[in-house]
Amino acid sequence: MIFTAHINVMPLKELLDPQGKAVNNSLHSLGIQAIQNVRIGKHITLQIEADSKEDALHFADTACHKMLHNPVMETFSIVIE
Repeated sequence: MIFTAHINVMPLKELLDPQGKAVNNSLHSLGIQAIQNVRIGKHITLQIEADSKEDALHFADTACHKMLHNPVMETFSIVIE
């Protein structure tokens, strides 16, 4: 079966997010004051051929740990469809 893994990689909450801060400041300068604390990350979609949803999750998790995120600076979440 073919599964789709949706992976969100975000900077750790403890770390400064310069992109998020720049977007937050720009939104405020456009008069949108209600938005606070913007964090910017990345979304990765993988097509995975696996026998089960659990196997697909395992492959996606392995890819994240080995390549797709930096554990010193980022965290990730995976949703399998």
